[in-house]
Amino acid sequence: MQTVEGRIVLVTGAAMGMGRLYAERAIAERASAVVLWDIDGRQLAETQAELGGTAANVHAYVVDVASLADITTAATRVRAEVGHPDIVINNAGVVRSKYFWEHDHVRDIAFVMNINTLALMHIAREFLPDMIANGRPARLLNVASASGMLSVPMMSVYTSSKWAVIGWSDSVRLELERAGHSHVKVTTLIPSYIGTGMFAGARAPLLTPILDPARVVDRAWDAMKRGRARIMMPWPVALSGALRGLLPQPAWDWLAGRVFKVYSSMDAFTGRAPR
Repeated sequence: MQTVEGRIVLVTGAAMGMGRLYAERAIAERASAVVLWDIDGRQLAETQAELGGTAANVHAYVVDVASLADITTAATRVRAEVGHPDIVINNAGVVRSKYFWEHDHVRDIAFVMNINTLALMHIAREFLPDMIANGRPARLLNVASASGMLSVPMMSVYTSSKWAVIGWSDSVRLELERAGHSHVKVTTLIPSYIGTGMFAGARAPLLTPILDPARVVDRAWDAMKRGRARIMMPWPVALSGALRGLLPQPAWDWLAGRVFKVYSSMDAFTGRAPR
């Protein structure tokens, strides 16, 4: 896939940040329609108005992706009002930082798992059958995290949600290949901390700078179109994953904690200020 021209692109968490950047890429490449999903209705309306002056049709839907009912209702509306998406970008995500035993069952554990893991599955389940049946080149980009490959104190639930995404996303990729649906490609994005404000206060581990959102989107967009299985950013993410698998646990704990400073990266976390 050289371009998304003439295709329908759906982006979750699209009102701001990286979600908006993905939408801008789709518009720049002359997508036939760009579908924006976000829970923030006010910001979503502003983004739709700002992007709507371009050639692409920009459609906005207020969707709480933590709710299966919201997902299925919005998906039905998109199919009826816009058409079947050719490209789905599962971008929406949330984070909680505290000791695990301080997490609330509903406000923290269920909230994070529903948005970071289950929403991606439910959204893919809504649109994959049509992608398969249409026979056109189609893409699914799932945003995971480097913390889905490494244990990170003060982020146990978030980390577990991203571990699940990586395993699920890559398994779906293999299932599509095995079932003969090679026109549908799945890409898993595995970045370290990104400077969107979501991880404000987090300290980047050794050799792992806070990533520029636009650069991450550019590389993920290119990998998605090419149908790459996964993209890890920056390069120490892949190195850390390899070392964790090779070293004895005490050796890796010492390296991650004392040298790379992975284990203390969330100690000063503040998160994005409420809007």
